[in-house]
Amino acid sequence: MSLAKLFSLIQYPIPHHLLSRLVGGLADCRLPWLKNALIKAFIRQFKVDMNEAIESDPTAYATFNDFFTRALEEDARPIGEGLASPADGTLSQFGAIDAGQLLQAKGHRFSLMELLGGYGEAARRYLGGSFATIYLSPSDYHRVHMPMGGTLREMVYVPGRLFSVNAATTKHVPNLFARNERLVCHFDTEQGPMVVVLVGAMIVAAIETVWAGQITPLPRDGVQRIRFDTPVRLEKGEEMGRFKLGSTVVMAFAEPVTFADSLEPGAKVQMGQSLGSF
Repeated sequence: MSLAKLFSLIQYPIPHHLLSRLVGGLADCRLPWLKNALIKAFIRQFKVDMNEAIESDPTAYATFNDFFTRALEEDARPIGEGLASPADGTLSQFGAIDAGQLLQAKGHRFSLMELLGGYGEAARRYLGGSFATIYLSPSDYHRVHMPMGGTLREMVYVPGRLFSVNAATTKHVPNLFARNERLVCHFDTEQGPMVVVLVGAMIVAAIETVWAGQITPLPRDGVQRIRFDTPVRLEKGEEMGRFKLGSTVVMAFAEPVTFADSLEPGAKVQMGQSLGSF
């Protein structure tokens, strides 16, 4: 048995939410000696370039989470033409939505309807469209931005597990993104409907949005649909949310995307980088 397979199997009995909340509490600790030690160790381990950050002094952040979700200088991430990457990370998969299925990894597909919380009507909007999945590792910039301008119409919270979403788990846990806790954000755009799904993961302390603040880990029962009587308009490149520790963004578009020829699964991308055009 491979180490990747073993790593995936041992995650099933782990109390995902308890572990994540404990790590979240540590990441929100305000004891100067502890939070500074955590931040400096993280910078050394992952070779974080603090010159990109608006606040370059690691000790100036009140908590590890404040450091982890740090803002970057305005010109650190230029916004390219066409469809822009919403985040720094690894473009793990992308392409056509095939009969309502998205590619998770070689040999694994998952249902768009399940990803969206079981709403068939919403999933049907994207038949014949395209998708892209971006994995944010711990070392990446962790704010999520708009890949194109859009108006938020509905937000859906879907409870679930908190499996790791790294490459090893993606290859071995079926329906991973449709199993994990997630926040589904439906937008209207000039290119038709677009959905951006913020997927939770093990030791992700919280998911936040710019329009509603922290969404997880608030206690909730079942799928929650939140509609917006006053639409929230966000332009391309504007921040829409953030992860407190690494996770994944899955996007789906009603219109087919012509992805850039230079892209391939596993490519590193930066927020604002052009992924293709419609």
